[in-house]
Amino acid sequence: MNITVKIDGDIAYLTMDDGKANAINPDWMTDFVAKFEEAESGAKAVILSGREGVFSGGFDLKWLAAEGAARSGELLDQASKMLIKVYGSRVPVIAACNGHAIAMGAFLLLACDTRIGAKGSFRYGANETINNMNLPVFAVELPKARLDSRKLTQALIQSQLYEPAEALDVGYIDMLVDPELVLKTAKEQAELLSKLPGRAYGANKLAVRKPTLDLIEAAIGTY
Repeated sequence: MNITVKIDGDIAYLTMDDGKANAINPDWMTDFVAKFEEAESGAKAVILSGREGVFSGGFDLKWLAAEGAARSGELLDQASKMLIKVYGSRVPVIAACNGHAIAMGAFLLLACDTRIGAKGSFRYGANETINNMNLPVFAVELPKARLDSRKLTQALIQSQLYEPAEALDVGYIDMLVDPELVLKTAKEQAELLSKLPGRAYGANKLAVRKPTLDLIEAAIGTY
């Protein structure tokens, strides 16, 4: 596995780097959830980052080709649980998005609280329609909660992929900075958010996000 945790004071750094596209499959998600739990239990804020040029390219296509037909329900259930873990975390989760965030990678990005994106030739978005795939519940509800509602048809049904400045406008990211400033800016945001009262932050976060979390959870076991 290529997911690491480093805790420095009040901030946990959770880094995804498989040397390629940070492709997501069941083993990857098992490791991610374990590392995320370690990070959130040991710090007051979590920074989630990818490798240079790639946050995550989405589900592992090789795994899908080999196992997807028989285990698609398992995959989507596990993805739902992982996203609930991140989106419902009681601590601030800051994404340092170093590059492309596509499909499942984009949904993981949307599950983070504050999202810092890098300027450059990168793409954000959900390409399920292009790939002749139905959108699972989490891939509908997270965008509905985080993206500009006027852009949902374009973003989800029409599989529009966005450059960073467009992604900022649509709502995939909250801030856009030069690549060398992504982690620095994420750390500044983590330090700021870690000073907020943790009990109130967690309670208010869950109060706002409960409808979305409930819908994602209710779909588990139905795929």
